[in-house]
Amino acid sequence: MLDLELSDPAAPPVPIPTPISALVESQLNDPFRQESPTLPGSAGEHLLQSAYGTEKRARRFYDDQVLDRLNAEMKEFIGRMELAFVATSDARGECDSSLRAGPPGFIEVLDDQHVCYPEYRGNGVMASLGNISENPHVGILLVDFVTDLIGLHVNGKARIVEDADLRGIYPALPSEFDRGRTPERWVVVQVEEAYIHCRKHIPRMMPVLRERTWGTDDVKRKGGDYFGAKGMPRPWHEVTAGS
Repeated sequence: MLDLELSDPAAPPVPIPTPISALVESQLNDPFRQESPTLPGSAGEHLLQSAYGTEKRARRFYDDQVLDRLNAEMKEFIGRMELAFVATSDARGECDSSLRAGPPGFIEVLDDQHVCYPEYRGNGVMASLGNISENPHVGILLVDFVTDLIGLHVNGKARIVEDADLRGIYPALPSEFDRGRTPERWVVVQVEEAYIHCRKHIPRMMPVLRERTWGTDDVKRKGGDYFGAKGMPRPWHEVTAGS
């Protein structure tokens, strides 16, 4: 089993009270807090379930669908997925959602409670990794749009590990990658929650062949200014100009 120490955020998130949370918390106690401190979900979930009368439905979902580790079916599902949506936030709770993609199985299942995915050379911003360096909590959504029309949520704590370091711990990592790329580092996620995303609203899609321009930094060929953002004013430009 992979044994990785997962650090806490560098700084605790700054709480941002909202009128509705303040109102609900002032009127209700978390009905599950004393009963079962290990029940899935946040205090906010539980408070709103009580406020809106959905406790029984929620409890049934927790009991029937939510696991604290990956079972065999979940591992098989992850092993054939070609894309994932990764949600992160920084220490203040400011969020980012990003797409990760690769050949089937690009997300490696290390054991029942650990998965990892590779990080390659990108645009240099490192928004997701930057968030993880401040706040290890991540949410991954994998969706089968083609065959079974079903999704899997994997939530947990992440750590950034350099490629050579992870190979030293887990020598079975693949050495051949799509288009010959080599990961610079990996994100290792310790699974805390794994549960289904129902198929009701998942559209069916069909993969089609398309011409792609791999390995280019040409903005036009990458579609890098598709939304016409280049040249528009930014508030940080004003700060730079005035300093």
